[in-house]
Amino acid sequence: MKSKTIQITLIYIIISLFMAIICHKLLTTFISSKEYFYLFFFKDILFILITGLIFKYILSKNESKNIAVFEKLKQTNEEIKESNEKYDIVAKATSDTIWDWKIQEDSIGWNKGIESVFGYKQNEVGKTSKWWFDKIHPEDSIRMSIKLYSFIEQKTEKWQDQYRFQCADGTYKYVLDRGFLLKDENGRAIRMIGAIQDITKQKEEEQRLKLLETVITQSKDSILITEANSANGRIPKIVYINPAFSQMSGYQPNEIIGKSTNIFNKGPNSDSEELKKLLRAIKNEEECLIETISYTKQKEEYWVRFSMIPIFNNEGIISHWISIQRDITDEKKLETEKEHLIRELTQNNKDLKQFSYITSHNLRAPLSNLIGLLNLIEDIPIENPELEEILTGFNKSTHLLNETINDLVKVIIIKDNPSMQKEEVSLKEVFENVFSQLSFQIELHKPIIKLKFDKVPLLNTNKAYIESILLNLLTNSIKYKSENRKLKISILAEQIDHKAVLTFKDNGIGIDLERNRDKVFGLYQRFHNYPDSKGLGLYLVKSQVETMGGTISIESEVNKGTTFTITFKN
Repeated sequence: MKSKTIQITLIYIIISLFMAIICHKLLTTFISSKEYFYLFFFKDILFILITGLIFKYILSKNESKNIAVFEKLKQTNEEIKESNEKYDIVAKATSDTIWDWKIQEDSIGWNKGIESVFGYKQNEVGKTSKWWFDKIHPEDSIRMSIKLYSFIEQKTEKWQDQYRFQCADGTYKYVLDRGFLLKDENGRAIRMIGAIQDITKQKEEEQRLKLLETVITQSKDSILITEANSANGRIPKIVYINPAFSQMSGYQPNEIIGKSTNIFNKGPNSDSEELKKLLRAIKNEEECLIETISYTKQKEEYWVRFSMIPIFNNEGIISHWISIQRDITDEKKLETEKEHLIRELTQNNKDLKQFSYITSHNLRAPLSNLIGLLNLIEDIPIENPELEEILTGFNKSTHLLNETINDLVKVIIIKDNPSMQKEEVSLKEVFENVFSQLSFQIELHKPIIKLKFDKVPLLNTNKAYIESILLNLLTNSIKYKSENRKLKISILAEQIDHKAVLTFKDNGIGIDLERNRDKVFGLYQRFHNYPDSKGLGLYLVKSQVETMGGTISIESEVNKGTTFTITFKN
């Protein structure tokens, strides 16, 4: 730069000398005296040299100023470059979305975080603050806008807020936005730079923790949290109790937090073995569940179900214990009452069985005598028609009573002996025996009977029970046949998977299941006004089916018929 100043000065002197020589050459034509010529020439050269020195001085001063300005500009450019490099490094290193808002121009720029965090492509991102505010959740937009513009008017430097920002796919993320305000020399806000941080996971965790806190504080069970380690075989120090614990035990937080005390109070009726079990579990860092009698602060007794659960950190080291306690006093009272009731019912059942055995035994002898006497009377001719009618009714009632006692004895035997022997039974033989016993009724009413059991010729069951079941069902079909049509009975046996299914269907008078479905298989349930109906048949059938490990169901419609479906494992 200095050599350039000298060059300019020399050029100026040379050009000036050249012009001076030309001018003096021209003057020689008009001035004849050489003395004046040399005097003027010397004066001009002196003037040129002096002005050249002055010109050099001025250029040197300007050059110094320019050098200073250049150095300052260079330094400023270096600082800007370094700042931009730092900005680029920070922008690349952080996962935040950085924005730069020129307030007066209302132009805003975004770094690549707007794409990586929120999914927007560069051509989808707006250039003004309106695009930014439009992407804020409607419930947060007004609040956030008011706070932001209020902050700009107050002209403080730092600002932050939390809101929900819309992603490219339409979902929202919780964000923490921090901004820094730049002002001009007059204090006017001209620029704002900020960084948006995705805090969705933190927010979800906060909400989860708040929910857990609500559950803990509102729980009816008492919840305690203790330290991890215990000393001298004691319960670890308590660090938290929920309100339910205070309500249950009577102890307030300031009376128990920070103390290494028994979490339940021992008393004369407490189970010391349960406490030892709890201490062993704490020593071995194992989960534990105990039940014992505890005492409140006022020494009132109550039953507590007490669990102790270890909490481990990421390194597998125990950090805390959580204890959940439930007052089960009412539950224990109910258990005691239930046990007492079961004992009473068991004893009553035994007494009823004994009574049934005694009654059936004591009635059999006189009943047998009555039947014998009635059989003798049948051979004696009776001329009085009224007496004959009385004896006929008496004979019928006596036989009905005998059948009822026989059925009751069968029920007692089934209930008293729930297990019975099974064998391979031929269904053909079973039906032959049943038809043989009902030969008179079959001959009298001549029903159409359709049998199909070739797919299940053998059944693994109790022969006496299956005969009794089919006898009762067939008897009911004949007894409750319709007077308006021919009785039809269909009996089908099928093998489905590992089960044998017997379907017994008739077209009798049927049963109104809408009114009686829950009572069909009940004891002493009658659904028709038949004088010889005892209400024991279906109860006996169901008892025998269930004793053999099977199930029975019914479908029936009044004046159309009834279908029984019996299923056995075969």
